Amino acid sequence: MKLKKQVTVCGAAIFCVAVFSLYLMLDRVQHDPARHQSGGNFPRSQISVLQNRIEQLEQLLEENHEIISHIKDSVLELTAHADGQPAPPRRDNGSWTLPPESRPSFLAVSPQDCQFALGAKGESPDLQMLAVYSLLPFDNQDGGVWKQGFDITYEPSEWDAEPLQVFVVPHSHNDPGWIKTFDKYYYDQTQHILNSMVLKMQEDPRRRFIWSEISFFSKWWDNISAQKRAAVRRLVGNGQLEMVTGGWVMPDEANSHYFAMIDQLIEGHQWLEKNIGVTPRSGWAVDPFGYSSTMPYLLKRSNLTGMVIQRVHYAIKKHFAASQNLEFMWRQTWDPDSSTDIFCHMMPFYSYDVPHTCGPDPKICCQFDFKRLPGGRINCPWKVPPRAITEANVAERAQLLLDQYRKKSKLYRSKVLLVPLGDDFRYDKPQEWDAQFLNYQRIFDFLNAQPQLHVQAQFGTLSDYFDALYKKAGIVPGMRPPGFPVLSGDFFSYADREDHYWTGYYTSRPFYKSLDRVLEAHLRGAELLFSLALAHARRAGADSHYPLSDYSLLSSARRNLGLFQHHDAITGTAKEAVVVDYGVRLLHSLTNLKRVIINAAHYLVLGDKDTYRYDPATLFLSADDTRLNQDSLPERTVVKLDASPRFLVVFNPLEQERLSLVPLLVNSPHVRVLSENGQPLPAQLSAHWSSATDAMPDTYQLSILARLPALGLRVLQLQKSFDGHSTLQSSVRLYLHGRDVTVRQQEAVPVQVFPAAPDDFCLESQHLRSCFSGSSGLLQSLRCAGEEREQRVSTEFFIYGTRTSKDKSGAYLFLPDGEAKPYTPKDPPIVRVTEGPLFSEVSSYYQHVQTVVRLYNVPGVEGLSLDVSCLVDIRDHVNKELAMRFSTNIESDDTFFTDLNGFQIQPRRYQQKLPLQANFYPMPAMAYIQDTQSRLTLHTAQALGVSSLGSGQLEVILDRRLMQDDNRGLGQGLKDNKRTCNRFRLLLERRSSASKSSSFFSKLASVLKALGFPGSRTGSPEVQDGRPVSFPSLLSHLTSMHLNAEALVLPVAQQPALPALRSFAPLSTTLPCDFHILNLRTLQAEDDSLPSAEAALILHRKGFDCSLEAKNLGFNCTTSQGQLALGSLFQGLELNSLQPTSLTLMYPLGTASNSTNIQLNPMEIATFRIRLG
Repeated sequence: MKLKKQVTVCGAAIFCVAVFSLYLMLDRVQHDPARHQSGGNFPRSQISVLQNRIEQLEQLLEENHEIISHIKDSVLELTAHADGQPAPPRRDNGSWTLPPESRPSFLAVSPQDCQFALGAKGESPDLQMLAVYSLLPFDNQDGGVWKQGFDITYEPSEWDAEPLQVFVVPHSHNDPGWIKTFDKYYYDQTQHILNSMVLKMQEDPRRRFIWSEISFFSKWWDNISAQKRAAVRRLVGNGQLEMVTGGWVMPDEANSHYFAMIDQLIEGHQWLEKNIGVTPRSGWAVDPFGYSSTMPYLLKRSNLTGMVIQRVHYAIKKHFAASQNLEFMWRQTWDPDSSTDIFCHMMPFYSYDVPHTCGPDPKICCQFDFKRLPGGRINCPWKVPPRAITEANVAERAQLLLDQYRKKSKLYRSKVLLVPLGDDFRYDKPQEWDAQFLNYQRIFDFLNAQPQLHVQAQFGTLSDYFDALYKKAGIVPGMRPPGFPVLSGDFFSYADREDHYWTGYYTSRPFYKSLDRVLEAHLRGAELLFSLALAHARRAGADSHYPLSDYSLLSSARRNLGLFQHHDAITGTAKEAVVVDYGVRLLHSLTNLKRVIINAAHYLVLGDKDTYRYDPATLFLSADDTRLNQDSLPERTVVKLDASPRFLVVFNPLEQERLSLVPLLVNSPHVRVLSENGQPLPAQLSAHWSSATDAMPDTYQLSILARLPALGLRVLQLQKSFDGHSTLQSSVRLYLHGRDVTVRQQEAVPVQVFPAAPDDFCLESQHLRSCFSGSSGLLQSLRCAGEEREQRVSTEFFIYGTRTSKDKSGAYLFLPDGEAKPYTPKDPPIVRVTEGPLFSEVSSYYQHVQTVVRLYNVPGVEGLSLDVSCLVDIRDHVNKELAMRFSTNIESDDTFFTDLNGFQIQPRRYQQKLPLQANFYPMPAMAYIQDTQSRLTLHTAQALGVSSLGSGQLEVILDRRLMQDDNRGLGQGLKDNKRTCNRFRLLLERRSSASKSSSFFSKLASVLKALGFPGSRTGSPEVQDGRPVSFPSLLSHLTSMHLNAEALVLPVAQQPALPALRSFAPLSTTLPCDFHILNLRTLQAEDDSLPSAEAALILHRKGFDCSLEAKNLGFNCTTSQGQLALGSLFQGLELNSLQPTSLTLMYPLGTASNSTNIQLNPMEIATFRIRLG
């Protein structure tokens, strides 16, 4: 203990000296008169002096960082062997306080790691989407035959020197669920499309076809003969059939989370590699409703070189067409060079169907969709039918089509033209194959035989088109063609005509958007634990006892989660029966994943692994909760206490140690909680409420404060105890607001009942003070510890109606009848205030929404933000949408920030020139507003639509109930609403540039600014070299992870003789806190129902903003400039091999070396093929 004190004091002294010397150095640099000459036009000699000083400064910063790291390591080493369990809270002057942390907390961030968010010098993009939006008039002028465009003219001689090269690409868009379920589509249509494809493609080697949805393809593959499989491999091998993108589905890009986007891509690519031996080269996404810049990054890192997109706002298409910018290199906003560039082709017209793909005039193009020949089931709405091509009419028909091809070609920079030929579920009958391929081939033969026309037309795959374009440009695939623009940003929000913005689907069916994320968290947790348990079992030679059959449950869950990323699934835009089918699949996999987690946890916590026996009939651990049906909310397991102790295993799926409140239901208030070695743990007892005023009999909530190892399992024990000091009691105040209701309470948890509403009141923890309205029970203000002023954060609910005209809101579209009106329930709310030492909360019960705002009085991440949940039930509403709005004093002007797929942040601007619905954006993980003083972040556990409709506001749509179809093909409204729980975290952060106490950091910022880095930020989008970019803080990243990866509480089943249990901590070192283990995914063996000895380790290094204050955070956090020693990461396991690969493991990157040290740049995701043992 004495040594520990000496080291700490000595370390602190060194730290102070280092910081003070750095401060003086900064002071000298800042006040050097040479810096203030003629506005920064220094003489050359003074520049070199400044450069020397900057180099000294950098060296000093580095030394300072090393000193801090050494101190941190010394102190952590000394304290590592202490239990480190927080002492119980004590009562001071009527309020609860927690004793100081038993372990020191560090925030040691390398200065170099802060420079990424400040922006590096790089080439500015030619097209920045935020700037494009500001530039466009959005006037929707009538363009003639191309209604949303303009007249296109050309001179026939334009192709004399360089002929037009046309690639007609036959395709069939197969939705894995929409109007019919996945299986119904397969049996009715998809299997016939693929069967005909094999036959018809073999009839003529000039025929081509592309396919993208591997979910369908794999189901078909499982049902065809070896002979047919060989034919498919031949078609792929000779370039007639191309697999494009190669994901399990064509995912939605608005609501999907990057874990699931990557997972479905890996699932598809691994299937293709194993069964056909092919690696996709080109991306094809013609139907998602808007496009995220995350997707081009994932495709680029999977080694794809080109991609096609279609559903982009018609005004942007017109603008890009007019300037020949429909093809571009798509670059990430945060990319300082061109390493993320991928070539992207944007289709110019309204749709991907045949009438809108051959050229600007749909009336003419429809005449070349030979499925619509007279006598068929579909015809041309323009009243001019197609005509079969004969020798007599081929010259006239070919000339008419060529005119369209030439006009379309004028919108692009190259003389190579892409013409898709297909639509939804096309080519399902042999007659259609004949009609399209024979008639087009006659046209091609005629055109190619007329040298004076200067055209070469043929069937092609997507890669045929891209290869020809690259060849014409004289470059290798993946390089930037000379003269083509660079674009950064995204393509939300989408409108296909008029003011019809597809912003409703950001929230549609939020129950399933939430279930999606619950399944995702369980899949990641199950992958990690299964891989670790299997590696440990193999090392111990016990893998013959381990249930390897769990691997097929994992594989099935990957596929069900992947299926739900489809752009009619997670979007909430499928028919009701199809939604139920998705729900059943999700719930089935959720139940199976709990089983995988339980089996792995069972093995890993056994003190003596030799005693492990797997019994499928009686599981060693019970699940933390159960769901009765696919549309039920979870019901938590109640742990029954008796004379013998009950044990719990708590799983922390985060790669960082966490100090968390672990919630649990027990059947007795007489309980105490002990660690595995018998140390008492703080726990708060509170009532469990079935309604606003009914406490459940014989059920109590126990909230245990426990430190959980990173990716580990903590063993806790519960004992029945009649000692009144075993648990910390909560007190409850119930305000009935004049309502005549009966209150049912329990003796163990005293409740004070007040018939009237209270005055405004506040709750306080060691980190936060939050104040609430007495009349509404809703949050009004927030203040962080150490701050002088309150930040107004008033919460209100609003209702949007829909239009009275023929076009109304539906599953896709948000067409409100004007601004939202305040929500006015018929009864005032019942407000319940619970106060206790570890958490306090305010529950407000309204007719359609119940909100709970909770403060955690614990050190670290959990206590630094407010936990907000909304239980929404609008099943009695008609054409209404419920929104929650936060209003603050933050001077954010017209700017706000939303995430893309939980991967990156995209600055947004409220556009006054656009209708209200155009200003909503997807929020899969977070949105924030900020000014020079503060940033307020709303973190979410499910994707929802968000906007900032006024300065200082953040608004999120919680649910929508709409009684009619919105004419986009679904044929139904949204009437199948469920009781849905939406979960959030509200984080208020102070910007360090606004704090007088952080003059050291201000000086650092000013020096960096003088060196050409941008300075302090305001609410407006941060623009660096023309790239708007913003990043969450490290605390914000960790808050999001805590919300999305909750600890799982697994009670040990009651049994006569319990084996010895031991907590499991898999990591031997602390991971840098900007690293995230996205997945540790065991790869399949030759028999795809069994695991191989290899796993995919997928790491993501997060980009973060250092300008947000990080004082007294109460948790350890260090960064390492992206360096990580993987060889020593896993305790008790050896890293036998390490091979860096492309994102989806299709390509090795470099040679496998003996070194296990890796380096990752900020924002990058990297995959490694590893073997643990």
